[in-house]
Amino acid sequence: MKNNKYKILLLSDLKKTTELDLKSTVGLAKMVGGEITLFHIKRPTEIVDRDNQLSTMRSINEKHLITDKLIESIVKPVSQEFDMPIDYKLSFGNLKHEIESYIQEHKPDIIVLGKRKAKKLNFIGDNITEFVLKTHKGPVMITTGKDALQPNKEVALGVLNTIDKTLDINGIEELISKTKLPIKTFIIVKAANSNSTVDVTAEINTFEYVFEQSDKALESVSKYVSKNKINLMCLDKNNKTKRDIMNKLNVSLLLTGEKNPDTTKLVF
Repeated sequence: MKNNKYKILLLSDLKKTTELDLKSTVGLAKMVGGEITLFHIKRPTEIVDRDNQLSTMRSINEKHLITDKLIESIVKPVSQEFDMPIDYKLSFGNLKHEIESYIQEHKPDIIVLGKRKAKKLNFIGDNITEFVLKTHKGPVMITTGKDALQPNKEVALGVLNTIDKTLDINGIEELISKTKLPIKTFIIVKAANSNSTVDVTAEINTFEYVFEQSDKALESVSKYVSKNKINLMCLDKNNKTKRDIMNKLNVSLLLTGEKNPDTTKLVF
């Protein structure tokens, strides 16, 4: 029997936000009908350097057992609380190599990773977020602690469109059907008379906030995102300003991607 569930990969550094990141991933999985795998990678430098090869192998095995128990202690309670099976995998090696190998072998539909600091993107290693965005062609969710997705709770979804790139809202209908209406759209334009809201009548119930392009535009968007308690902001992965968006908006982001050629699933 063919598995039609979305394969969701959570890349985790097992820091203090891991449980919150995992719950956000569960929230996404429940929205789209997905199955979750948490993947953690240990760098070789995290293993005690041994002169003897046998001692090195023993050290790796010890670290593997300790880390495996730690992951299980995080995953099991969340899995039981929300009645969601959660698989996990542990690997030792170079971060980028292990991530790329996993993507090639398992072909996840969606990848989730955590935003470690409010004003600085710093996920489990330098440039890892950028690497994932380039390597994985599908959607990527970057979680944050503020107004995070909560499993079994209604989600307030936002859509961000800029001068550079506009997201086709019809491409995320699968998410919209599970979220609170109206969908809030935040639009940055070259010129606007004011930042007042505009009610838009369309096939999908939306409510627009329009902002004039400026150095402070994203700060203004951030204030309205917070005011509306947006849980998840969607934008096109090809948006050239995505780095500024990731750094300045303290909200979980879903960067939409290309269709997975190995599946018949819709992409959002």
